[in-house]
Amino acid sequence: MDAQGRGRADNIDPADQWVLNPDTGEYELRLTPSAPQSAVPGPRRGGSRSTGAAKASEPVRDRTKAPERRTPEVPGPRRRRSAPEEPPPGRRGRRPVKKKAKTKKILLWTGGTMAFVLLGTAGAAYLYLEHLNDNITSVSDDGASTGGFSKDKAINLLLIGTDKRTGAGNKGYGDAGSPGHADTTILLHVSKDRTNATALSIPRDLIVDIPDCETTQEDGSKKVIPGSENVRFNTSLGQDGRTPSCTMRTVTELTGVTPDNFMVADFNAVKTLTSAVGGVEVCLAKDIDDPDSHLKLSKGTHTIEGEQALAFVRTRHSVGFGGDLSRIAIQQQFLSSLMRKLKSNDTLTSPSKMIKLAEAGTKALTVDSQLDSIGKLKDLGLELGKLNVKNLTFTTVPVVDNPAEKVKSTVVLNEATAPTVFQMIKDDVSFTEVKEQAQASKDAAAAAAAARLKGTQSAASEVRVRVMNGGAPAGSAQETLNWLQNDEGVTKSENAGNAPAELSKTTLEYAPDQAAQARKLAAVMGLPGTALKPGESVENAQGLPTMTLTLGKDFKGAGVSLTTPTKVPDTVQKSTADKVECAK
Repeated sequence: MDAQGRGRADNIDPADQWVLNPDTGEYELRLTPSAPQSAVPGPRRGGSRSTGAAKASEPVRDRTKAPERRTPEVPGPRRRRSAPEEPPPGRRGRRPVKKKAKTKKILLWTGGTMAFVLLGTAGAAYLYLEHLNDNITSVSDDGASTGGFSKDKAINLLLIGTDKRTGAGNKGYGDAGSPGHADTTILLHVSKDRTNATALSIPRDLIVDIPDCETTQEDGSKKVIPGSENVRFNTSLGQDGRTPSCTMRTVTELTGVTPDNFMVADFNAVKTLTSAVGGVEVCLAKDIDDPDSHLKLSKGTHTIEGEQALAFVRTRHSVGFGGDLSRIAIQQQFLSSLMRKLKSNDTLTSPSKMIKLAEAGTKALTVDSQLDSIGKLKDLGLELGKLNVKNLTFTTVPVVDNPAEKVKSTVVLNEATAPTVFQMIKDDVSFTEVKEQAQASKDAAAAAAAARLKGTQSAASEVRVRVMNGGAPAGSAQETLNWLQNDEGVTKSENAGNAPAELSKTTLEYAPDQAAQARKLAAVMGLPGTALKPGESVENAQGLPTMTLTLGKDFKGAGVSLTTPTKVPDTVQKSTADKVECAK
């Protein structure tokens, strides 16, 4: 039961029930008509009142009783100029309530794209929260996620747009009879400190391996759907009964990043969300008339919503090269504009728009079981709301045409640049230059670490090192030892077994007089300066001083560099959400 159904006329817009309180500067949910009330209750009346007539020239007053106070309407009764103003009974000595700044009300609406409309309300708003809870559709993540986002960690949110044609007016779109494939997929990474984010688009025609995935069926039973090799990414959802958790596992397999949560949107989500905010502004560098997507717009700037917005994000034959990658670019432009609109004062200070957003968002999206309540969505919205859109970067998985095809219709990973992009997301590296991150202490630490790598290097044959496993996969120490001795000429190396404790990062400890050896081994293994730990040497099996290399949980395999990239490859296209770009 929503706010419209409790003692009010059926034709009342819920937005009209949010009233600005002039004393606090905040919006409050009013579910019942307000009647005039006394600011404070009057004193109790004792006994019977005098009924004697009073003289016209002099009012009769019983001074043994407290004066009877009327229940005034606003403004109250005037007092005599000669009489001092007294505070109401029971309120003497209390300081007046200080009005909050009018800008305070704006803070109520910041924090995400939905659900935060209800922040700061209590009591009567509870039933409206329950109404929004009833709107939410959730499905199991089948153990494919991290278990849900955390407020003190980076957030990885998988956004999936399907081509399912359910809903009014959608029969003209998508593939007939489609179960809803992963038509548009974005991995949204929000940094741990919430200063920046990266939205990584995954092409639907990218050739990937889909792993086996356990799914929860409608009757609650479990079913393992066999994986597929060398197939289009979009078949990770819908095909053979695959659920969003299968897409989540495929993304993990592809990028090495395990999503915390997922959200799935169909055609209706684009239409209802854009209408809720009053339209989204887009820019075209040329006229577009696309009969396939039903988009017809002239060159220039337009505000689109509903069916027209859906046509815009689905067009591809009339923009760029006419393929899926061109459509991704126009979708990123659209999402940037939508983000700017959602964060604008025009939206954030409008109770009507915010309630429409809460209604549209909770009805149009399917979320994983870790986000199955408005409270959880609110918490996620608050974390996302800390982000400045100028530090939200849109980019696409680097790909090249599939060399196995004569007629190019699919793409494969660009092995030269894709691993760098994935690693930057895993390591929480910003794709934008964020001033807040340029802290002096971090710069000093980075400079000190870099200095450890500078200087002369010993010959590989002079490097003495023992290798220990401190959290890497079983057998990693022996694998590394074989590689060092056979491939890199580090023959004075030995396997020292398991370390006394697990480490999250690989380290190399050495004595001051072994710095040249440490620099050589760091160069051979691709160790960053932060991995080098000046300390003490130990004796090896021959009783000679030796360094200690401890393979941590970040170890990726013998010969695989552990140096984190700090710059996006120049060939990777990217844009930020604060920039207005026209579709070409």
